[in-house]
Amino acid sequence: MLRRGSDMLLGKRLRSHGAGSYGWCGGHVEFGETLEEAAAREVAEESGLKVHGLRLLCVSNVREYGRHYIDIEFIAEDFEGTPAVREPDRLESWDWYRLDALPSPLFLPVRLALDSYRTGQMYNP
Repeated sequence: MLRRGSDMLLGKRLRSHGAGSYGWCGGHVEFGETLEEAAAREVAEESGLKVHGLRLLCVSNVREYGRHYIDIEFIAEDFEGTPAVREPDRLESWDWYRLDALPSPLFLPVRLALDSYRTGQMYNP
């Protein structure tokens, strides 16, 4: 979750699970990476932004889109650059949205993470 004041960066997913929904940067951990390194790498690969000061937001047990996976979400409010679509085959666009005026539908892990952000609940079973 990348926050800029009261705005959050979201992109419209084009393929894979959650196509047509709005989500943020994410992906898998490469062998030997810490979770924070993986999150920062995925943000750079997908948006071109360089993040600093990632904090754990939540862990979710996601069973949706014909998949079952553990989702680990971080939040960052300190980053450099301007978001750009770096994977046009996977993402339509990046835009900043106010937390009180988010687009729909949201990717399920984003919905769960936003609930955690609002309530402070760290685990979503």
